Amino acid sequence: MKYGFWLPIFGGWLRNVENEFMPPTFDYAKKVIQSAEKWGFDTTLIAELYLNDIKGPESDSLEAWSTAAALAAVTDKIEIMTAVRPGFHNPAVTAKMAANIDHISNGRFTLNVVSAWWEGEAKQYGGIFTAHDERYDRTEEFLDVLKGLWTEETFSYDGRFYQIENAKLAPKPVQKPFPKLYAGGESDRGKQAIVNTCDAYVMHGGTVEEIREKIGDMKKRREQANKTPLQSFGMAAYVICRDTEEEAQAELERITDVKVNSGYAGYQDFISKSQLEQQVKLYDYSVSNRGLRPNLIGTPQQVAEKIKAYEEAGIDLLLLQFSPQLEEMERFSEQVMPLLKQPIS
Repeated sequence: MKYGFWLPIFGGWLRNVENEFMPPTFDYAKKVIQSAEKWGFDTTLIAELYLNDIKGPESDSLEAWSTAAALAAVTDKIEIMTAVRPGFHNPAVTAKMAANIDHISNGRFTLNVVSAWWEGEAKQYGGIFTAHDERYDRTEEFLDVLKGLWTEETFSYDGRFYQIENAKLAPKPVQKPFPKLYAGGESDRGKQAIVNTCDAYVMHGGTVEEIREKIGDMKKRREQANKTPLQSFGMAAYVICRDTEEEAQAELERITDVKVNSGYAGYQDFISKSQLEQQVKLYDYSVSNRGLRPNLIGTPQQVAEKIKAYEEAGIDLLLLQFSPQLEEMERFSEQVMPLLKQPIS
């Protein structure tokens, strides 16, 4: 099992808690990722949104790619997985930027490909936001361009969305043939795009049975497409680890006391512009990325036992959220990680 975490670029993960004592600043992000390297975390995921989806559009947030480049220069081991949304980027320029950050990191840069869901944000920032399936058509072409530029000496492309003529990209990425491409999706079209173009599948939080079914489905789809097996299956989850079960449940009640505010600005777009497999209610949405659904809540032993169940279901990468980030990541590394190196009773 690899342990990843979402980089805190929004000031927290809780829509019902105003101050989580994790400021959306580069200094704090730097402290978190450098500490995470020492504590045994393998990966960080940097989300890409130009508006703050957690604390409200009027609140501060960090831009993903410039943050990734800066953090690549001040870390040594951790994988830096950064989200990219094709509707906001020129693919040739993106390929150049990614190759550059891959060199800065000495081969630790990967991409999380997101086809976007927040129409309101796209209108504010000039992003291209079209019908659901067309977004995945664009994504497939976008990735064709990235891969072509990363691997071919001279690359041309004549697609529906992108045209490239005799383009050169040097230096190529450190990683060969190119950085790993992660993606998530729940619609048939989204899954088809991942099977066609990506290397790993990442999921919002779900129950063990939901996740086992998704993994089985993606393995079958990949096999039917005569593709090599996906390299990794990851899942988002929010952790509440406390000394007693009663303390953990009290914290759960505190953070899910729903107070509808500007942190819910993207809720309607999320549930209406995406084709989701499970209904998402305000309770689930109170923590980002359906992080409560895996129920990693309880004592260190209880959390470890639940993680083991996900590992047995096929998960090999956890993308974890904590609040406050530093304190709870340290607790997880000291109290939960050692238990997972032992047989769980």
